[in-house]
Amino acid sequence: MTLLDQLRGQPASAAPRLRAITPAAAMPDGTVDLLGSGLADQVRPEVAIGDTPATLLFTSPDRVTVRVPSGAVPGDVVLRLQDRASNGLPLSVAVPLADNLHPIANPVVDAEGNLYATFSGARGQDVPVSIFRIDRDFQMRPFVRGLQNASGLAFGPDGYLYSSSRAEGTVYRIGKSGDRTQWAEGMGIATGIAFDEDGNLYVGDRSGTIFKLNTQGSVFVFATLEPSVSAYHLAFTNEGTLLVTGPTTSSNEAIHAISPEGEVTTWYRGLGRPQGMAVDAGGNVYVAASLHGERGIVRITPEREASLAVSGSGLVGLCFTEDGAAVLATSGALYSVELGVEGRLG
Repeated sequence: MTLLDQLRGQPASAAPRLRAITPAAAMPDGTVDLLGSGLADQVRPEVAIGDTPATLLFTSPDRVTVRVPSGAVPGDVVLRLQDRASNGLPLSVAVPLADNLHPIANPVVDAEGNLYATFSGARGQDVPVSIFRIDRDFQMRPFVRGLQNASGLAFGPDGYLYSSSRAEGTVYRIGKSGDRTQWAEGMGIATGIAFDEDGNLYVGDRSGTIFKLNTQGSVFVFATLEPSVSAYHLAFTNEGTLLVTGPTTSSNEAIHAISPEGEVTTWYRGLGRPQGMAVDAGGNVYVAASLHGERGIVRITPEREASLAVSGSGLVGLCFTEDGAAVLATSGALYSVELGVEGRLG
């Protein structure tokens, strides 16, 4: 029997098999792991997201790590070993919405589905447009001018948009046409803002003080963190607990929790540079941060179990939209990514 006859009698090599992609969503230039079997042998695999080739970073028979290329769009991921192709699994890739921005915290969405994001600028810098509106048709329009260092954004129960100014230590109330009036002042370097269910507004100061503004605009100190911890980003859980983050250079930072009575505790620890947060209907908290050295959007369950939900760098915040997507903010742009999450809007 010839060698060719022997080879013909042997079974063909099995096709590679994909079992999961983790995380299941990524920014351009984010990294994801393909998990499965037969993913690599003597032949170097090729991976594509739709029709776009991805860059290989690591290969083994049961795990392949790839970088999502710029320009990739959501689609099925397929791994090939010469003429053997795997099954396809979907990857949700963030797509650009708007650029030439400078958000330093979460964007927000109004009841009509319009998005709002800041061009915050350097401390004390005057910029031509302070807040932009991105309409449902994805047209970006100037909305507010002359508000120096617009920082945190939030919609109140009255339907008005509120913005803090870290340069002035003030909060402004903004009407439908972009007109603004000063709502409160004297809050240090005012950054993160959030409303509770009763319509009270909470404002974080970079020195670690959280101010509470009642519905008449009266201001008093609600809670104080350690002086080294800034109250840069605020969000409420479904149970009414106020969560606070402030990025530092540590890789073991905490999300702080403040009870309705003002008692401060640690809600979760183990993040790098935690920034903007959002909460979904199931009580999961999403935060722009690093987890175990991987940057992106981290999902933390009510049981305090953390995992990377979106891979990507440069993220400073996020918000949810009514169709199950999330809008992600980097320091210069907005992206949309499908997550299938019912989140709290605003």
